[in-house]
Amino acid sequence: MADNSNLSGRVALVTGAARGIGKAIALALAQAGADVAVNYRAREADALAVADAVRDLGRRTMAVRADVSDSGAVKSMVDAITGELGGVDVLVNNAGMAIRRGLDDLTEADFDRTIAVNLKSAFLCTQAVLPNMRARRWGRIVNISSGAARGAGVVGLHYNASKAGMEGLTRGYAARLAKETITVNAVAPSLIETDMSPNRPEVAARIPLGRLGLPHEVAQAVLMVVANPYMTGQTVQVNGGLHFN
Repeated sequence: MADNSNLSGRVALVTGAARGIGKAIALALAQAGADVAVNYRAREADALAVADAVRDLGRRTMAVRADVSDSGAVKSMVDAITGELGGVDVLVNNAGMAIRRGLDDLTEADFDRTIAVNLKSAFLCTQAVLPNMRARRWGRIVNISSGAARGAGVVGLHYNASKAGMEGLTRGYAARLAKETITVNAVAPSLIETDMSPNRPEVAARIPLGRLGLPHEVAQAVLMVVANPYMTGQTVQVNGGLHFN
């Protein structure tokens, strides 16, 4: 039986990997054997620290700055990764933003920026890495969605729309790439404890498991779909039983 969990010889790109969930995913992929490109936009010191941690695991790595909502920056990023590490085999579209806005406070600029960073970036990065995946007839794409794609959430309707769009993008790519042995899935975490979302007892009390999730638990779900060659077009919820598909 093939060991699909061993990513030795594979190159992974994780967007928004300087901290939180992205950092945990980058380290989990490295532990599984992949060489990892750590994308960041502004937090250079944090991204370099993640790259150092990947290197300590014995994997090749690089930290690469790019605004993944910009097509030119994405192309330059993927070209740089290809030149240093090789073509991208595993793409995790994790970069995102969450501007909290009420219905009456939401501006057109807020909406446009959220869609660009959370949804358009996944399209741009996927398009940029597909030629290598298609040439090899092997690829894994994982989009980090949110429970807000299917529920009200607390950030705002612009965030709902961006994450629901990401799940639609996931299914659209999955249907069109399956025959080329490229799988596309989404992982949808809810209420994960990070430095951007610290634990609060009143929030944890809403969750059936009684606590917030941890970044490495989201990373475990990412590894699961990366390792499974028969799973595509799916969204895996990681939410402590808060809600079900």
